[in-house]
Amino acid sequence: MLNQYETVFILTPVLSESQMKEAVQKFKDLILENGGEMINEENWGLRKLAYPIQKKTTGFYSLFEFKAEPSFIDKLETSYRRDERIIRFLTFKLGKYACQYSETRRKAVKKEEVKEN
Repeated sequence: MLNQYETVFILTPVLSESQMKEAVQKFKDLILENGGEMINEENWGLRKLAYPIQKKTTGFYSLFEFKAEPSFIDKLETSYRRDERIIRFLTFKLGKYACQYSETRRKAVKKEEVKEN
C-alpha cells in the first residue's frame, strides 16, 4: 500500500546552482529507486529563514510530493540527516483532504503557467 507524502527540505545557501540541482536529483532518485512515485516537484529557490540555522539566514527550499511505502520514510530521513548539505527537513503523510487540495493547487498552478506563456 503506497501512501502519499510531502517532504520539504532546505539546502545550505553556500552551494552553487549545479550542486543544488545535484542534491535535489539525489533525493529524487532515492525515492524512485525504492519503488516510490513522484507526483510533484517544486523548487522554491533561495529564501530567508525565519530564524538562523547553523549561523545561516537563507537556504534553498525544495518540495517533493510522492507516493511510497511507509517503511521508506525512515530511509529517506536518515539520508537527509547524513547529507551535510541539508540544514532542515520535514516529511509528512497527506490525508484524504490534503491530497484533494494538493491536486487542485497543482491544476491552478498549471493554468497560471499557461496564461503567462
